[in-house]
Amino acid sequence: MIAIVACFVVACITGYLRHIHFLAFFEIVIFGMFFSLVGVYGNRANSIGLIALLVFVFNIDNHMSGDTVLRNALIFSAGGMWYLILFLVLQKIRPYKLIQQLLGENFVELGKLLSVKAGYYFAKPDYDELFNQMIHQQVILRENHETLREILFKTRQIVTESTNTSRILMLMFLDSVDLMERILNSQQNYSNLHRAFDHSKILRLFGTYITWLAAELQEIGLSVQSGFPSRPRHDLDEAFNKCQRTFDSIREKSMTHENVEDFIMLRQILNSLQDITERVKKLHRATRYDSELSKEYNINVEIDDFTTKQEYSPRILLDSLSLKSSHFRHAVRVTLGLMIGFLVSLFFSVGHGYWILLTIVTIMKPAFSITKQRNLYRIAGTIVGAFAGFMTLYLIKDDTVIFVIMMLAMISAYSFLKINYFVASIGITLYVLLWFNFLNPQHITAVLQDRVIDTIIGSIIAYFVSSYVLPVWEHTQINQYMKEALDANRKYFDNVSMIFTGVSMDINELKLHRKEAIIAMANLSDNFQRMLSEPKKQQVKMEEHHQFVATSHMLTSYIASLSTYAQTVGQSYLSDEFKPMIRQIDRQFDTAIQIIDKEENASVDIIKESLPQNQKLLALLAARKKEIKEMGIEKSAQSPARKALSDFKTINGLFELISTITIDEIKILQKITKGKV
Repeated sequence: MIAIVACFVVACITGYLRHIHFLAFFEIVIFGMFFSLVGVYGNRANSIGLIALLVFVFNIDNHMSGDTVLRNALIFSAGGMWYLILFLVLQKIRPYKLIQQLLGENFVELGKLLSVKAGYYFAKPDYDELFNQMIHQQVILRENHETLREILFKTRQIVTESTNTSRILMLMFLDSVDLMERILNSQQNYSNLHRAFDHSKILRLFGTYITWLAAELQEIGLSVQSGFPSRPRHDLDEAFNKCQRTFDSIREKSMTHENVEDFIMLRQILNSLQDITERVKKLHRATRYDSELSKEYNINVEIDDFTTKQEYSPRILLDSLSLKSSHFRHAVRVTLGLMIGFLVSLFFSVGHGYWILLTIVTIMKPAFSITKQRNLYRIAGTIVGAFAGFMTLYLIKDDTVIFVIMMLAMISAYSFLKINYFVASIGITLYVLLWFNFLNPQHITAVLQDRVIDTIIGSIIAYFVSSYVLPVWEHTQINQYMKEALDANRKYFDNVSMIFTGVSMDINELKLHRKEAIIAMANLSDNFQRMLSEPKKQQVKMEEHHQFVATSHMLTSYIASLSTYAQTVGQSYLSDEFKPMIRQIDRQFDTAIQIIDKEENASVDIIKESLPQNQKLLALLAARKKEIKEMGIEKSAQSPARKALSDFKTINGLFELISTITIDEIKILQKITKGKV
């Protein structure tokens, strides 16, 4: 409703004053700055600002007479009101449809993440490429989870309602978050795995099964979106049992007291697969909205802790009026770009000058990398769309067929707007050209030329303004993201690790810290990905930053793995010997943060200290190796010490891995900060 009012006011002001050119420049400054700066209030406010700027661009052109200004403003408002009414009606008829669409998309993206994970198990994996794909998927999932959290948790009807559908949807969302954590915490030393088991082909079997599980998740996602029950594509029980039998067979033939640790690692993978399998089977059942399953619904977290609280104080806007603010810099770039575009439309003969401004508004984003990418997609999409429009009008003379193509182009344009901007640009250009053909077929050739020329002009202006006017390069911000990732991981680690020292578990706090760690990790990854698209001279110490992003992912993964054990068997493995390990790891986190903050008292000598050994574990491991040597694999497999050793060694190993990773990060940060201005 705010957007509708804003559009009406902007359309009236712009329309009545558009003939007074010097006032138009004042409008550009006021509207350009204000509607770009409102992005400080979050994505919703940013969307309203973008819509208002688009309405300003549409109305600044001279294609309307003074008599049509109010009528045109009312038409804009009527369109907004119609969509609002339509949305409210559909929400009343299908109240859960929007949530089902987003939740289904979430499961499809989870399936893609699991599919990437499967790549680690096939022969000769490209670790760098797989890692980049993992980063990309985690960023997508983070954005998806944030949107879902807001809709689910802020819609009190969904949270408090006792209907079967609402309970199942909430249950599926919570399971999807746990499933993502389970996928992330299945991190292993894949080089060692391939060294130890490539000859046995068990890794390929695991990879194939993980691919099947990924396909099941995508099937579940599509079923949630369509509203129909999902049907398993494979017999998961039989497939998992095959993995289990293969593992048992290889262990019986090949395990010795020397390679027992390799088989412990393989057992961990099998346990993870079993857990994911059970979750997938449960989700298949959930798509049938089984009333028995909904009884398991028990949201044991504080909702308010997991919803984003947005303040709308004027002070936030005023505090952003500084060159230190990335929002202010973006607002200046947008305003200057619009002013240059408006001058070009005034002094050069362009048929649809507002298309230049339209291109600038839609392309320019706070991040240079996104602006650059959208620039390329916009130009390429416009050229391809113009060619498709020309061929359509040249080959097809039936207006009905042309109308159908126009509608399909419109649907594809808005369907792909946030998924693939290149395809969306093709669709937008095609339907605009066909639309102009219906309005004025005699001038369609001129429209084709104007569309391409105006888009190229707008893209050139957007590129140069983004590059040279108060640019915000990603390397200037990455330190903050690295610090946030370290701080979030430390809080997550402290919350998880203290459970092994006898501190009672607070599940709400644990999940909150997990959420913050995953968000911080995704933000850091997103920042690094944007840096890759920037000019080479702005890609400062890329190798070191890439190493830090990779180690941060591993660190979060290992803490998540530790969290799984803390929640399941934590109380069974309490030991005071974990306390000195926790203290040392905390000191390592402190040192890393101090290096980022460039504190002079940062003590890097800690990297030379080895983590205290767990004497209890050493005794258990020695006893187990002795059992295997004296009794053999088959008899010793029945020993009660086997399961205890496996879990205890894994838990202790995770502490060691977390310590190793934090030391690696200290070394990387030393390289990054050395000589950095």
